[in-house]
This record gives sequence, C-alpha cells and structure tokens, in this order.
Amino acid sequence: MLLDFEQPIAVLEGKLREMQQLALDSQVDVSDAVAALEAKIKTLKKETYANLTRWQRVQLSRHPDRPYTLDYIEGMTEKFVELHGDRTVADDKAMVGGFAEIDGRSVMFIGQQKGRNTKQRQFRNFGMPNPEGYRKALRLMKLAEKFGKPIVTLIDTPGAFPGLEAEERGQGEAIARNLKEMFLLKVPVICIIIGEGASGGALGIAIGDRVLMLENTWYSVISPESCSSILWRSWDYKEQAAEALKLTATDMLGNKLVDGIVKEPLGGAHTDTTTMIKTLKKTILKTLDELEALPTEERISQRIDKFAAMGVVLE
Repeated sequence: MLLDFEQPIAVLEGKLREMQQLALDSQVDVSDAVAALEAKIKTLKKETYANLTRWQRVQLSRHPDRPYTLDYIEGMTEKFVELHGDRTVADDKAMVGGFAEIDGRSVMFIGQQKGRNTKQRQFRNFGMPNPEGYRKALRLMKLAEKFGKPIVTLIDTPGAFPGLEAEERGQGEAIARNLKEMFLLKVPVICIIIGEGASGGALGIAIGDRVLMLENTWYSVISPESCSSILWRSWDYKEQAAEALKLTATDMLGNKLVDGIVKEPLGGAHTDTTTMIKTLKKTILKTLDELEALPTEERISQRIDKFAAMGVVLE
C-alpha cells in the first residue's frame, strides 16, 4: 500500500525496474544510469521521510504492513506462553500477553493486537480493548511482580473500546486502576508505543520507568480525526488537528512526555520488519540492564516523580 507522499518515490522505483529489465532483455550496459537513478531514489527517500508532516507520521503509524505486538514478540523472543482471561468476565482478544524469554531472560510482554484482514480485525476488535482487557493486563503485571520478572508493554491502539457495554462493565475504572497500580509495581516496566497511542486506551498500559516511541508513531489524548470532528464538526481538518496536537515522537520527547525515540528503517518499520525487530530487541535489553541496576524503591520513586513532573497544577 502506497501513501500519497510516497507516489514520487514509487514512480522512480518503477523506472528503475524498467531500466533493469531493459538491460536484461537487450544486453545493453546501463549500469551507470541504474546507479544514478538508485542514488536519486535514495536521496529522495531521505528528504521525504526527514520532512514528514505530523499527519503523514500518523498515516505511517497506521500502515497495514507495520509489525504488530505479536510480530515483535514472536520475532524477539523464545518460548512465548500466551496467558488468557481476566478471571472475571472474558478473554479480551484485543489485549495479549504472556511470559517469554528474550536472550535467556524471562520477561512479561503485554500489548494491544490489531488484525491484518477484516476477519482478524473483528476478532481483535480493531485493537480496542474492553475493560476485561485492561484487567487481564493488570493480572499479568501482578503475576510478573510476584515472580520478580520485568514487564514490557507494546502500545498500539486507536483507543479503548467506546461501546455502551464497555462503559457498563467499568471501562474508566479499569483504566484508572491500571494507572494507579503501575506506578507501584516493584519490577522494571518498559512501555513502547509501536503504532497508535490514543487516549486512555494507550495510557492504561503505559505507566513505566521508561516510555519509548518508535520514530513514526503518535501519542495523544485524542486522534486527529476525533479532534477535528469536535472542533470543526468535520473530519476534513484532521491534518490541521494533527499539527495542533503535536503528537509525534519528536514532539513528545521535546515536551518530556517520553524518554526516548527508537529509530525505524528508512520508510517506516514495515519496510524492513527484521531490522526493526532487532533494533527494538537491542533497545529493550539495554534498557532492562539500566533499570535492573537501580534499587527497587529508587526505581519506583523515579517513576512517580517523572509522571508527577508532567504539567502544572494550580490550586
């Protein structure tokens, strides 16, 4: 799938393929022309992706070929054992989690999962968890704490499910409880936005010692479309809303709302999934080493202080 701003690159890549095919068919030496065109494509890619608008970053974060939570878990770890259910209502398929080994180290992975096709998206509820999803996540966090295992959460959701039945089962309370409990977890907690990070649906599993964002992701109290529909009564102003929300990884780091940015391959995580998974794995291991070197009480205190410093309260 090509995004609008990628069309000029696609045109040049099409010409490159034609030139390479011509060389094969006619045995004509066009190596210099091919090299020049490849260099031109590389330069155009760098310029394009270095100057993306905030809305274009949002589009990249939603690319259907981007790796999702289970892709990262399966690519980074061994012996993943998925755990199910909140022990109260049901097993929310939009929230997945379980123990896995990453380079011999046992870690609890938790994250929102989207689907690749229509059937999978319906099964995963488009990555929008119900209250039982957040309660399952908290149950797994407490299980990890019980056995002294670090926690890694992978955030990728357009928001918590807004349906009536979700509200009836206590959506707000479930998310609020997670916020409170995650502040006090005694084990290291790393939270990584791998795609969309919308509203309380994202925040419900995003209180950690380190909060990281992949380069082409977004994190905000509301999506650009929803913001546009509230302020302008139309989705037509979503690009303007994205600029106003300042929701990119660079914006978040500049406002000290996240702790770091994980670089993606040129063109986005979906263009080289293998490299992206290796990069994220390396980042997780390095961050775990840093956090495990801290005394438990100091780590919890730093976690609380970090979030308490966000914003100003006037009485």
